[in-house]
Amino acid sequence: MSEDVELAQVSMDFGQFRAVNQVDVTIKAGEFFSFLGPSGCGKTTILRMVSGFIDPTEGAVRIGGSDMRGIGPNMRPTALIFQNLALFPLMPVWENIAFGLEVRGVDKAKRRAKADELLRLVDLPGAADKKIAQLSGGQKQRVAIARALAVEPKVMLLDEPLSALDLKLRQHMRAELRAIQKRTGVTFIYITHDQGEALAMSDRVGVMSQGVLQQVGTPNEIYNTPRNGFVASFVGENNIFAGNVTGNEGGYARFETAFGTFLTKLGPGVDRNSIVKLYVRPEHSTLQASAPPGKNSLPVEVSEVAFEGNFINIHCRDEQGKIHQVQVQNDPTQPPPQPGARLYLVFPAEHSVLLSDTAQVQGHA
Repeated sequence: MSEDVELAQVSMDFGQFRAVNQVDVTIKAGEFFSFLGPSGCGKTTILRMVSGFIDPTEGAVRIGGSDMRGIGPNMRPTALIFQNLALFPLMPVWENIAFGLEVRGVDKAKRRAKADELLRLVDLPGAADKKIAQLSGGQKQRVAIARALAVEPKVMLLDEPLSALDLKLRQHMRAELRAIQKRTGVTFIYITHDQGEALAMSDRVGVMSQGVLQQVGTPNEIYNTPRNGFVASFVGENNIFAGNVTGNEGGYARFETAFGTFLTKLGPGVDRNSIVKLYVRPEHSTLQASAPPGKNSLPVEVSEVAFEGNFINIHCRDEQGKIHQVQVQNDPTQPPPQPGARLYLVFPAEHSVLLSDTAQVQGHA
């Protein structure tokens, strides 16, 4: 029911503008793979090349080992779900789902049976004869998925399909999509600018910037071991410090900053001569009354305390006026410090890393 998808040194030019630059990655059969990045980074262009709406300027798109160049969207083993879903409002739900089968000449009884089967799969039994207008946003999403699955694609392509939903429904649909993908075994290629979606649903994530595939890895790898400053900054929050590498101490790099010398890890491809910044996550930072010996620390003043339910974000201003964040679990027995408190921001060497800001083309993934 699924095929692998290979992007072999794929580039796409629109006139003088290069939208995608030498992307090289193989998406495994049955994998849930997300392309994550900001608007204009090239991720939707990749989806259009896989679906057949455009052919790459350079390189090849292969599905199941077959080169797709010159093969149109209707002849590829793919199905595409758009952000606006494009459901037919005058058709009942089951006819929406079976539309692709009708185009292929399948008789009505078989179409209806297939639609009913898919409605059970997406947990909408009994909705077959409803009008689209009678459905909620989440139910419409499921109908769009069922319609795409009706033609038995080997690869499902999803272009930010949850972006129009409210937060709670979006979170619910993440779990639904993941469950449907696992039940069907179809290869899912998902496009999003939402890091939460990508990390929560995907087997692997490819982070894009300015047409370049910056890093491919599991959600854990992308978040905990980013390859460069862009990936670290785009996926999650960071406290960032500028400075220079001045040596080594106890297995860590010595990093000279305006606040003193910090000990930290060297990131991928980074050496003493690299132009780097230090990155540390807010959840790996703490606030303490005094500077502990042997730990990285700097004096700060609490400027804002943002309560967000299960955790609290504490914003602090350093002596140069730059804002840093500390994230703590919500514990009513340990109230957070109040604005105006003068404390020390402390972080361990093992949870900080030096990364280059330079975006580099990664090798084959």
